[in-house]
Amino acid sequence: MARRRKQSGAEDFMELVAMLPWWGGVALALVGYGVLHQFAVAPKPEVLQPGQMAGFVGRTMVASLAFYGQYVWPVLCLAAALVSFFRRRKRAALVDNVTHSKSAEALNAMSWREFELLVGEAFRLQGYQVAELGGAGADGGVDLTLRKGTETFLVQCKQWKALKVGVDVVRQLYGVMAATGAAGGFVITAGRFTADAQAFAEGRNLQLMEGPELFGLIQQARVARKAAAPRAGAAPPAKPIHSAGDGATPLCPVCQASMVRRTAKKGSNAGSQFWGCSKYPTCKGTR
Repeated sequence: MARRRKQSGAEDFMELVAMLPWWGGVALALVGYGVLHQFAVAPKPEVLQPGQMAGFVGRTMVASLAFYGQYVWPVLCLAAALVSFFRRRKRAALVDNVTHSKSAEALNAMSWREFELLVGEAFRLQGYQVAELGGAGADGGVDLTLRKGTETFLVQCKQWKALKVGVDVVRQLYGVMAATGAAGGFVITAGRFTADAQAFAEGRNLQLMEGPELFGLIQQARVARKAAAPRAGAAPPAKPIHSAGDGATPLCPVCQASMVRRTAKKGSNAGSQFWGCSKYPTCKGTR
């Protein structure tokens, strides 16, 4: 797998700022310039008393660094804001492409980086705060950190088309979850998981998500987001109901099979009811 080259301090700073919304980078640029500008005025020469030379030299050095920093800081922040803006547009375009696709095969044409961006946007649509860690190339461990309320979740993405994701990958993420105190975790792939990987995740706060389930998750979240934010002055759109023919049982958004009502047994939604695909575990579509 390819690995990222070692980055400079400036590149690391830009990557950190680019995790913020684009307006966050602009705000940091303005605040940083204002603060550094206050320190950029060099102290005036004065008659120094014995023992005051060190303080004068220190103030002069701070003023010199602030003078250059008041221009470098905004440039880096604004460049990072631009990166954040274009990433946001790219994520939206990826979601649009998947939403308008007829099957999960659209996921197979993506690069590993596009796949990670798509997964992050899918969780944003679910109401999570998402931090894209980027890993260290196409196989860099934890790729996303999710936050909802006081809970933190870890996500590892595997854009593997030909190989099944094995138990070692799932066990590795579970170890990181235990070490960091994460409330849960997700391993997401465009392909499939081995039987050993599925057995290891069973009964743990770790969810395995394959391509068809991710595809259904994105489509559900996109429809729900549009329904929750109707245009100003317009009547709320009628929500389409896809039923199995009895007027009450919905169809699975992934495979269009009939669904059955289930009760969550674990996680933050334990005890609540939901619709699950009747073909589970072959299909993991939910409503």
